Amino acid sequence: MRDIAITLIIFGLLPVILSRPYVGILVWSWLGYMNPHRLAWGFSTTMPFAMMVALATFAAMIASKERHPLPWSRETVVLLILVLWMFMTTALSLYPWLAWPQWDKVWRIMLMTYVTLMLINDPQRVRLLIYVIALSIGFYGFKGGVFVLTGGSSNSVLGPTGSFIEDRNSLGLAMIMTVPLLYYMRAQMTHVWARIGLLVGIVLTLIAIVGTHSRGALLGLAAMMLFFLLKSRQKFAAILAMIPLALVLLYVMPEEWFQRMETIEHWEEDESASERVRAWHNAIDLAQHRFIGGGMRALVVWGGRDSHSIYFGMLGEHGWVGLGLFLLLLLLTWRSASWIIRNAKRQPELRWARDLAAMIQVSLIGYMVAGAFLGLQYFDMYYHLVVIVVMTKILVRRALEPDGPARAPPLGRRAPTLARGLDR
Repeated sequence: MRDIAITLIIFGLLPVILSRPYVGILVWSWLGYMNPHRLAWGFSTTMPFAMMVALATFAAMIASKERHPLPWSRETVVLLILVLWMFMTTALSLYPWLAWPQWDKVWRIMLMTYVTLMLINDPQRVRLLIYVIALSIGFYGFKGGVFVLTGGSSNSVLGPTGSFIEDRNSLGLAMIMTVPLLYYMRAQMTHVWARIGLLVGIVLTLIAIVGTHSRGALLGLAAMMLFFLLKSRQKFAAILAMIPLALVLLYVMPEEWFQRMETIEHWEEDESASERVRAWHNAIDLAQHRFIGGGMRALVVWGGRDSHSIYFGMLGEHGWVGLGLFLLLLLLTWRSASWIIRNAKRQPELRWARDLAAMIQVSLIGYMVAGAFLGLQYFDMYYHLVVIVVMTKILVRRALEPDGPARAPPLGRRAPTLARGLDR
């Protein structure tokens, strides 16, 4: 039954995509993050839904009378250089039988990232994309939080099978990045029940992050919450949101969870943590041995284990140049988000952009910290946030010009801003 329902929904959306190309990005993102077809058990699990949606989107772009120029910026140029560098390191990989299958996944992510930049080109579309991403991963946060509270705390919360976020560590990182987006979404809503529902979803997602039993996710969660607390004037509200999480830690999580988290302090006594350190040394060794790195997935053979880090993963697979480009992209995105906050904070009509940029920065903090222990350097959510910042900056710049275009239409009455006081 699930297979039929999912298939009918996706096939029913194809005509909408053909008339409105940007809907294709929303559907493609829904498929990529929520993986609804992975929740079934029959024929839909192997259907190429993402390819169908992508082809329909390309066809709609070609047939559309609307122009879809690609806006170039510092970030998009650096990202293009990074993609070309990754292609070169793949072509010259030490282990091409591992590199090319991974490249086949990565180039599609990067292509749709640029298509996103071309089609998600007004405030309403930007917010719709944020909502799709937040709710898609938030679904697993809601589901995982309920699982923990109903007796599943001894087991790990897991993601959809066969996806980027299948294992507990990856799902934990994705949910950490999603919590600030759910906060942003709640700030934009005016309906009381919608705001209450999103608040419940946020609390359950925080509980689900703890329920992954991932030490890297716990560190990322702590950094993300601390950054939000430091930057927000609404510190009391942020502290209140942590109370349910503290209660779960005290009364729901088993003793095994606390024993596992204690190994963070004494990592040298834990075999899993020691393996991560050895993997990082392997990445440095490979980069020193070969300037361009070993190519995608090379560390699995070179050191016998995954990189377990976005930074050491880029270093081992793409060398010092690849790592430098990756860090430069992260820095430029952060600076652009700061520019948005600085220039939009005194404009009531641009409050949506200021709040969004602030929450994306909080998401990036979670990605940078939790990602230090997880090999998710190709996670499409990160690259989606990059292009969302790029487009938001363009929209803010246009709106600040004399006789600039209309600002984002409000979703009803203006809701209280979430990121008041987030000045950077």
